[in-house]
Amino acid sequence: MNYHKHYSQSLGRDIEYKTYGTEGHPILVFPSQNGRFFDYENFGMIDILAPWIESGKARVICCDGIDGETWSNTTSDPRYRIEQHERWYNYIIDELLPAVRIAPGETFITTGCSMGAFHAANFFFRRPDVFDTVIALSGLYSASYGFPNYSDDLTYANSPIDFLSHMPTDHPWIDLYKKCNIFICVGQGRWEDELLDSTRQLDAILREKGIPAMVDYWGYDVDHDWPWWRKQLPYFLGKVIPLTT
Repeated sequence: MNYHKHYSQSLGRDIEYKTYGTEGHPILVFPSQNGRFFDYENFGMIDILAPWIESGKARVICCDGIDGETWSNTTSDPRYRIEQHERWYNYIIDELLPAVRIAPGETFITTGCSMGAFHAANFFFRRPDVFDTVIALSGLYSASYGFPNYSDDLTYANSPIDFLSHMPTDHPWIDLYKKCNIFICVGQGRWEDELLDSTRQLDAILREKGIPAMVDYWGYDVDHDWPWWRKQLPYFLGKVIPLTT
């Protein structure tokens, strides 16, 4: 494990992240709502990924989030909030990923739970040239979650349900999506109702566009909580990076 702190030109301040492993397919992890870069480790997810990390099949990058300034900061000016999110987006794409990429043209798996699943899916669908796989666990996929009474060009650009539903079938991103691995998972237990509805909407859009995806609905005992995410993540990651050949 390595801890990093560096200055972001996009955000105009220092920002932190952690990396685990030194080789293998890179996995970018987004924290859950208002979470931090160390949460994934603290909630046991790095332990779950240890077989991939220790075998050199994958390395993990846990970025920091700024949801408290953007998606959760519902009392502030909405334009500022979405512009700040976009600055964070630019930091991830233009600063963090180049800093951790070890081979030219290397593409990333991205994943997250809850709000982290939204970020993972949003980044993936915005940049399928950068991400080859998304594993989104228990997410909402519309900007209306954080901006219920506001919309503009940037909320649209960060709302997969909206921009995918209007994306022409001849858009070059469509062909890229078809070459990628898309895993969207949600439980049907406690605290999953709103996320279940959002997942169904995204599922319908992907089907309409002819984009292959594994949209998996787990059982009525599957809650919106870490114990289930610790089971779901290795299940889907194993389909992309098998531990045995």
